[in-house]
Amino acid sequence: MHSVASWYAFGGIYSASKAALWSATNALRIELAPMGVHVTGVHMGYVDTRMAAHADGPKMLPTQLVTTVYDAVEADEYEVLADELTQGIKAALSGPVEALYPGLHSTNA
Repeated sequence: MHSVASWYAFGGIYSASKAALWSATNALRIELAPMGVHVTGVHMGYVDTRMAAHADGPKMLPTQLVTTVYDAVEADEYEVLADELTQGIKAALSGPVEALYPGLHSTNA
């Protein structure tokens, strides 16, 4: 279980650990595929659990996440982008870093 923090740094070491988990999942996926092991990574924003009780903004219901994950595993998908926030952040990764973090100033002169 990853999170949108795999690609969007907002939680200090938490975000860094999720980015590392994403990389580890990709490495395991490649290593285990020849043995017939399918690895699915799950990325999502906030889920309505006690862990996210402090967070403002939209939250997925746990049942929605479970259904989405089961459907993806059944379809042999490699990644689950469970909500619009996560889909948007992943899509933005190919753009300039300033687009993800508007508070940064461009270093292009």
